Amino acid sequence: MATAEHLISNHLPSVKQLQCFLAVAHELNFRRAAERLRMTQPPLTRQIKRLEAVLEQPLFSRSTHDVSLTDAGRALVIKAETILQALNELKPGSLSSEKRLRIGLTRTLNFALIAPIHQQLLKLDAADDVETPDLTSAQLLQCLAKNRLDLVLTGERATGHEDTVQYQWIGREPLLVAMPARHPASLKEKVSLEAIGDLPLFWFARSANPSFYDKCERLFSQLHTPLKRVKEPDDSLVMLTHIARGKGFALMPQSKCTFHQEGLCYRALADDEAQNLHIDIYAAIRLNENRPAVLHAHNIVCHAGQLSQH
Repeated sequence: MATAEHLISNHLPSVKQLQCFLAVAHELNFRRAAERLRMTQPPLTRQIKRLEAVLEQPLFSRSTHDVSLTDAGRALVIKAETILQALNELKPGSLSSEKRLRIGLTRTLNFALIAPIHQQLLKLDAADDVETPDLTSAQLLQCLAKNRLDLVLTGERATGHEDTVQYQWIGREPLLVAMPARHPASLKEKVSLEAIGDLPLFWFARSANPSFYDKCERLFSQLHTPLKRVKEPDDSLVMLTHIARGKGFALMPQSKCTFHQEGLCYRALADDEAQNLHIDIYAAIRLNENRPAVLHAHNIVCHAGQLSQH
């Protein structure tokens, strides 16, 4: 067991430190983060300082009025969320050898903030117990087709799996414009793509979600001014930092627009564009699925579609 000695040392971040870090990273305000954690500000500050000491680098830049993430802080956000997600999966019975229902959720959406679907996932005790939290819709469907997952929630109905997968619509997620706060169009409550056509669009590769990509491109092709596209960074926080500095804009699911930074704002799309630019969410299972537990879970999740329509 000598190889595990470094994992049981006293020089590792604690769970509490990572929780405190994420609270401050999302709020960018120590007072609000302390309230969110139901603690006072001094012990929160001590936890952050201890974490910075363990990692030997500053995670936040602080001034009299502002708090912002350093480059190291932005890199830690994703890692901390992954670590805490893994710890959260260690629930009573999670180490049992009995086969559990295997559910995959697309990483494109934050289902905890999509109320109708979240309510149904809670009934399955799956909202925080997802075996594949970091896969795209395309990857989830491949896992489903290969019997590595039992039920997946995907953004858009993909093509190419008609012989193996059946879909049920369960909800619709609006897209918001993540844009520089100093852009003139940000003064409006709703923004058209034409109004921000002077900025490049941070855009993803078609292979990540061909159906959604094609749906958006059809609308883009109807714009009077063609959109300039730049490659979307792998780290969304890096992309949002670029946007805050005026280097472009992005279209993001409403449930993922939780990160706030000076210079960054989120705006709704103009009504005519919002009707076409959104993410339709589907529950998918294998076409020949006949196991009662999977069919029951599928029915529960699909009830979210009825809730969404009311």
